Amino acid sequence: MAFQQWKEEHQALWEFILFNVLSNVSTVSRFVVTWIGTALTGGAGTVVVFLAEFITQVVNYFVQMKFVFKSTADFSKSAPKYAVLALIIIVMNSFIVPKVGELLISMGVAATAVNGVIVPVAGTLLAVIISFPLLKFWIAPDDKK
Repeated sequence: MAFQQWKEEHQALWEFILFNVLSNVSTVSRFVVTWIGTALTGGAGTVVVFLAEFITQVVNYFVQMKFVFKSTADFSKSAPKYAVLALIIIVMNSFIVPKVGELLISMGVAATAVNGVIVPVAGTLLAVIISFPLLKFWIAPDDKK
């Protein structure tokens, strides 16, 4: 009973916790699709990566909409917005974050630290900073409210 009350009193914080925890469902789906796709195709890299990312985004859309935000937003309105968000994150993690990594390396930061820790952590943090508010207020608002 106390936990339910806490969730109601701290709805945004609870959504943020769920958002982060349940994002791992899509991460697991990415690994599974990558492993299966690589085994079936003998390692057709680009095709497998694209398929894995597509499946990951589909899974994440439904997890975030139904389990985190419990949104009743119209699919025909929310899905295209989510596609825009996914493209923003893909571009950011494919081009912008690595450029920051290159800059850090040119400034003398060890490449192993940059590529092994800083770039992946920065990409994840930026994705969270961008995704959560866009999902909460733009993509998944409750149409009934």
